[in-house]
This record gives sequence, C-alpha cells and structure tokens, in this order.
Amino acid sequence: MQHKQLLSFALPKGRLAEETVKLFIERGICSSGVVDFSSRKLIFEDEAANMRFLIVRNSDVPTYVERGAADFGVVGKDVLEETGLPLYEFYDFGFGKCRMSVAAPKSTHTHYWHNMRIATKYPAIAKRHFAGLGIFIEVIKLYGSIEIAPLTGLADYIVDLVESGETMRKNGLEEVEVIMQASARLVANQSLVRAKHERVKAVLAMLEQGK
Repeated sequence: MQHKQLLSFALPKGRLAEETVKLFIERGICSSGVVDFSSRKLIFEDEAANMRFLIVRNSDVPTYVERGAADFGVVGKDVLEETGLPLYEFYDFGFGKCRMSVAAPKSTHTHYWHNMRIATKYPAIAKRHFAGLGIFIEVIKLYGSIEIAPLTGLADYIVDLVESGETMRKNGLEEVEVIMQASARLVANQSLVRAKHERVKAVLAMLEQGK
C-alpha cells in the first residue's frame, strides 16, 4: 500500500483550533485524542492519518503556510485580507463568524473627511476601504483597547472586528458601516498543494461530504 504523504496544518491558538480539530475528527480526517489543548505542546503528530498540527498565533498562520512550514492553515478571513499573502482559499468553515466594521462614539459621526484618524489593528484593510471611497486617512496602529481611542481623542473612528457588538455598546460606540464579513477559512500553500494534490483532494472531499 502506498504511504500517505504527510500533511501539516497550522492552527490558531484558542477556539478556532479546537473547533477545527473537533470537525476533523467528526469527518474522519484525523484521529481522536491526538491534539491535547490542555498541554503546553505546540506540535502534535497523528501517525495514523499521517498529519501534523502546529499551534501558532492567529496572525502568524498565513506566514507559516506561505513559507511552506505548513501545507494548510486555518485562519480568519480578516487576517487573510490584512496580510494579503498569495494563498489558496479552499473552504469556509462557517464558524468564528464576525464582521469588520467602522465605529465611532454615538451621535458624533456625521460624515467622513480627508486625513481623519482611524485607530485599528488592521491598517491594510482600513486603508483599502477608505481609499475605495476616495478618502485619505491617518492610521493609528493599536494592538488592544481599540474602543477607547475615539473616547480619548486619539482617533476619530475605529476599524475593528465585531462579534456581538456588546463591547462597543458598553463603551458608547456604535457601528457606522460594515466593511466585510469574516469567518474561519482553510487556506493552503500553492506549490505544496500541487505536490500533494491527491491528499488535498481527499481532505477537501471529506470536509464537503458532511455539509
């Protein structure tokens, strides 16, 4: 019997990784009990399925895949759009749903203007969106507590991910417009996928059969 080619998956730490592995087990793609999320290990081997799982930071998943350290990656559409790396996007898992929105303090936003200040963790997405509207912006890159930026005068608007919107509401902000919808996607390295075409087809078929 021909030995299966090894497939490696870069998974983002946290809920997306757990939901992905649960789905893979349900669809018969990987073995049960291989990935122990309660441990501090970052690499798990599934010898029966000839697969390897790498647990990495969400924003690093596209880099691991694009550089060939992993064949596949599971990552939010927001991260894909922000990095802009040339990856194949094969499958929308449908979980990890959220939206990228523009928001501002309630009743203060009336219009956009040139050189307004946008606080965000996603400068590329913000710049593309407002450029498409013909508006030049000043981006203020932040890594956390985005909601307080317009409340302290640091920024005029924010661009951020919204799931329920509760954090924004509790901090006196409201959504102005939705830029994009996001969910977890299965992405792949272009050259490695061609080299492992049959195995890739088999994994995708197993994902699709349970829909």
